[in-house]
This record gives sequence, C-alpha cells and structure tokens, in this order.
Amino acid sequence: MNSNFKLQISNSKSSGFTILELLVAVSIFGVLIIMAALLFTNIFTGSNQQFSALNNVDQARLVTSRFTNEIRNATTGVEGSYSLNTASDNQIIFYSRSTSPGATINRIRYYLEDNNLYKGVTLPSGNPPDYNLALESNIIVQKDIANGATPIFTYYDGNYNGSLPPLSQPVNINSIKFVVMNLMVLTQIKENTNNIDSNKRKYR
Repeated sequence: MNSNFKLQISNSKSSGFTILELLVAVSIFGVLIIMAALLFTNIFTGSNQQFSALNNVDQARLVTSRFTNEIRNATTGVEGSYSLNTASDNQIIFYSRSTSPGATINRIRYYLEDNNLYKGVTLPSGNPPDYNLALESNIIVQKDIANGATPIFTYYDGNYNGSLPPLSQPVNINSIKFVVMNLMVLTQIKENTNNIDSNKRKYR
C-alpha cells in the first residue's frame, strides 16, 4: 500500500507543470510579448518619422520651386509700387504675376513666425486698384523650419560671380538682382536638418 501510494506521488510529480514552472513560463511569455510589442512600436514609429521627414523635404522643395517662379515674374504693383517692397533676413514682400503673364498682379509676402514659414497674398481691389493689407490671406507653407540664425532669404547684386557673400542688412533694395530662399527643415525628431535652397534666381 505504501509503495503504491509513493508510486502514485512519483507519477504525479513527473507529469504536467508545477505552479513554479507555470509562473516562470508565463513570465517568459509575458517578456517576449512586451519585447515584440516594443519592436513593432519602434518599427512603426521609425517609419512614421521617416515618412514625415520625407514629406518635410518634399514640401520644402515645392515651396522653393513656387517661390522661384513667383520672384522670377516680379513686376511693378498695380498702384505703381516698386517690384520688391521688403527684403529682410526672414521676410520678403514683392509683387508678381505668379501664374501667367496675363494674371492679376498680387502682393506676395513670405515671412517666418514661430518656426513656420507663412505666405501672405493680397489681391488688388477698389477703383483705382490698390492693396488693402487687411484683406491679406495667410497660410503656412512650411512647418518645422530649423534655420536658427541662418537667414531664410539672402540677396545679391549684379556683380555676383558665384563666390561673393550676400548683401549685408539692411539691404538697398535697388541693388538687388538675385534672391535666394534657403530652408532648413527637420528630418528627424532629433536636431538633424536638411538644407533646401532655391539657388540664385534673378528676380528682374
């Protein structure tokens, strides 16, 4: 009787898992689940950041391309204003037929505010036509600007040969022949940046 009882105890110990073994197995499984979740989170987060970075760079290229077309078509305002109104490090105001030669001449303003680049457009109105600045429409054209102390806009005179520095501020507007838009945008959550510029475009 005793030997049979002991044999049954021995058999029960050798089959299945003990509570301790189950706890260890559950703990290991839980750790693996957490590791897998973290891995997938990092993968998807990294992919989203990379996608956002590419969007930032593509948008910056689009902005500089549009700016190039607009500044190339700069012309006298409808009320007789000089084609270039303001030329500072982080703001430029000019008049342009931005779409086609026969289009309306708009007052266009690019300016930096809270690390975002804005574009303001004022259409002429009234008779005789003029630019009512209260009617300026503003949109953000580029977020996450990371220029810091680097000017967004630099200006050159007609003597520029590829190596001369830009004109010093305050710039004499009458001396400006070339304008550069230089955008530095964030490409990661960290402080890595990508530099996009419009090259040197003659605006008149």
